[in-house]
Amino acid sequence: MWFTGLSSSGKTTISRIVYETLREKGYRAELLDGDTIRHYISKDLGYSKADREENNRRIGYIAELLTRNGVIALVAAIAPYRAIRKEIRDKVGHFLEVYVNAPLFVCEQRDRKGIYVRARAGELHGVTGIDDPYEPPLSPDVECNTDRESPEVSALRVINAIEAGLHVTLQSL
Repeated sequence: MWFTGLSSSGKTTISRIVYETLREKGYRAELLDGDTIRHYISKDLGYSKADREENNRRIGYIAELLTRNGVIALVAAIAPYRAIRKEIRDKVGHFLEVYVNAPLFVCEQRDRKGIYVRARAGELHGVTGIDDPYEPPLSPDVECNTDRESPEVSALRVINAIEAGLHVTLQSL
């Protein structure tokens, strides 16, 4: 599961609920949060397009390893470019794209890290949605409209999609 969307759209919040629910149901799952991966695995990368793509490739590789070993990988990362998301989808195979959709003004209101305020003040550059593009999915597997639905409702929709996908996978074996 790749949760993509602007910063502060709700990716981490929803993916944590999904993660906890899956674990409670007995599924093997791991949560790969973009901020955590940046801190431990990609701290050598900046925020250029090439660095963002490399960061997402690294996350995708870890997700592929987990998936290959029967673990549901939940990735919460902005992943602003369609091409890199498609590249990872093609490599991983069992891939569900979750578009965590919230308008920019809502994300700015939720921004606990101050990213948008600093970008608007000219202190940060290359901020997705401000001066770097975000390419929303054209046909996501699940779309969560977090300005209109609670994180719990969004998480339930994602869990239903996961379980439906697992059922199809098990029947095809």
